[in-house]
Amino acid sequence: MEEAKATPKLSQFEIKPAQVPPSLSFNLVEFDEPEQEKTPFFKPRARRRRSDTWIISVFVIIHIGTFFATMFVNDCWRNSHRDCSLKTLGRLSFQPLSENPLLGPSASTLDEMGALRQTFLRDNHQIWRLFTCPWLHAGVIHLVINLGCIIFVGIYLEQEFGPLRTGTIYILSAFVGSLVAALFIRNIPAVGSSGALFGLLGAMLSALIRNWNLYNDKFAAMALLFSVSMINFAIGLLPYVDNFSSIGGFISGFLLGFILLFTPQISQVPHNKAGLYEYKVKTSDKLKQKLDRPILRSVSLLLFGLVLVGCLVPVLRGINLNQYCEWCRYADCVPFERWNCNDIVANCETMVSDSQLTLTCVGNGNFRVFPYTNISHGRIKDLCTLLCS
Repeated sequence: MEEAKATPKLSQFEIKPAQVPPSLSFNLVEFDEPEQEKTPFFKPRARRRRSDTWIISVFVIIHIGTFFATMFVNDCWRNSHRDCSLKTLGRLSFQPLSENPLLGPSASTLDEMGALRQTFLRDNHQIWRLFTCPWLHAGVIHLVINLGCIIFVGIYLEQEFGPLRTGTIYILSAFVGSLVAALFIRNIPAVGSSGALFGLLGAMLSALIRNWNLYNDKFAAMALLFSVSMINFAIGLLPYVDNFSSIGGFISGFLLGFILLFTPQISQVPHNKAGLYEYKVKTSDKLKQKLDRPILRSVSLLLFGLVLVGCLVPVLRGINLNQYCEWCRYADCVPFERWNCNDIVANCETMVSDSQLTLTCVGNGNFRVFPYTNISHGRIKDLCTLLCS
C-alpha cells in the first residue's frame, strides 16, 4: 500500500515542470521584440514627465502684457481720431489695415515701445532696443500664432528637459536673433519676437537628431517642425515682423540644443519599455559615448560663440549688411499693393487752416486733408510715410 501511494506523488511532481517552458519562451519573445525599443517623439501628455511648465508660462504672460501695454500706448481711438479697425475696442482699437495688416499698433508706437530701426540703432546708438524688440509683436495675428507655437513647442521641451535649459535656449536665441536682425535693419520698425520661437524649433530639431534611433515617428515630427517654421516665416514677410531674427534664433537654438539638451532620462520612457531601453543603451554604449562626451558639445559651443561674437561686433560697429546684399530685404518683407517695404525718407509739408491739417509729401506730391489739428509729431510722421509710399 505504501508503494502504491508513492507512485501518484511522483507523477504529480513530474507534471509541474512541464508548465514552466511556455511562460519562459513567452518572456523571451516579448523581450526581443524590436518594435518596443522605439518611443514616440511627441508622447501623449499622460506619458510625459509631470512637472510644472512655469518658465514658458512666464514668457507667455510677459508677451501678452507687453502687447496690451503697446496697444494702450497706441490709443488709436484718440491719436488717430477714431480712424481705426474694430472701433468697439475703444482705446485698444487697431490701426487701419493700410497701416498695419496684422491688426496692431502704428509704426511710431512700435518705435516708442522699443522696436529696432536703423536710425535709432546706428545713429542714436540705442543698444537697449536689442533687448526690448524680442518682446514686441506687430499685431494680434502675429501674437496669437507666435504664442500658440511657443506654448506647443516650449511646453514639450520644458517637460522633457527642464525649465532651466529651456529658458536658457529661449533667452539666448532671442538675443542672437536681435543681433542678426540688427545686421539687416532698415529704416522701418522691426520686432523680433519670432527669434525665441525659432530658437525652440532649432533646439527641438537638434534633440530629434541627437536621439534619432530612439523615436519611431521622427519623420512625422520633422514634417510638423517644418510646417510650423514655414507658417511663422510666412508671417515674417509682412511689415514690422523681422525674419532675420527668426533665422538667427533658429541657428542659435540648433547649436544650443546640442549643448544643453541631453538624452532623455530612462525614467521618462514608459514603464513597459524601460527595461528594453536600458538594454539598448548597453548594446550601443560606444555610440552614446561619442555623443555624450564633450566633443560634440564643445564643437557646438565653439560655433555658438563664433556666431554670437560675429554678430555682436558688427552691430556695435554699425555695419549694415544690406549694402552688400540687395535681394536680402525680400526675405524679410515682400511688397504688396496695400503696404510698402522700402526704406522711405518721408518729408512732408504741413499746413494748418480752419481746424484742418494738410500734409503734402515733398517727394511725390501726394497730399491729404485731415479734419483735425491736434495730432502728435509721431502720428504726423506715420501719415507722412503713408503719403510718400
